[in-house]
Amino acid sequence: MYFCRMEKILFVCLGNICRSPMAEFIMKKMVNDRGLEAEFEIASAATSDEVIGYDIYPPAKDALRKHGIPFTGRGARQVTDSDYQYYDHIFVMDWQNLRDMKSRFSDADGKIQMLMSLAGKEREIPDPWYTGDFESTYKDICEALECFLDGR
Repeated sequence: MYFCRMEKILFVCLGNICRSPMAEFIMKKMVNDRGLEAEFEIASAATSDEVIGYDIYPPAKDALRKHGIPFTGRGARQVTDSDYQYYDHIFVMDWQNLRDMKSRFSDADGKIQMLMSLAGKEREIPDPWYTGDFESTYKDICEALECFLDGR
């Protein structure tokens, strides 16, 4: 009998209304398209408590719709103390997220990393809340996630 251990992935950004939920739902679609949905648990969270309970920012929803990425209504949530132990991978979007997460969790297990590092790029995914460029955010996320899935 074949047993596959489920990989648990948490995407993290500042508010959990743009980049991290986009990554969550893009990853869910990629995994589903590859028939791997039973192998993953995928979620997202915020480093900040500024917009807890808010749904995905409307322009982020528009970007997901434009590319045929299904999503559900949800409320932003903040990272909890138990998240580090629970998740296998914690992918953050920018340097401040990385500092915040490594400050909160010592990261002795090396679970926390920049999402773009999956594509061999040590750079941020700029926050479209400020840039207004949701298309570039979408492309960056897709590039990193394709690399992750292709490399496993």
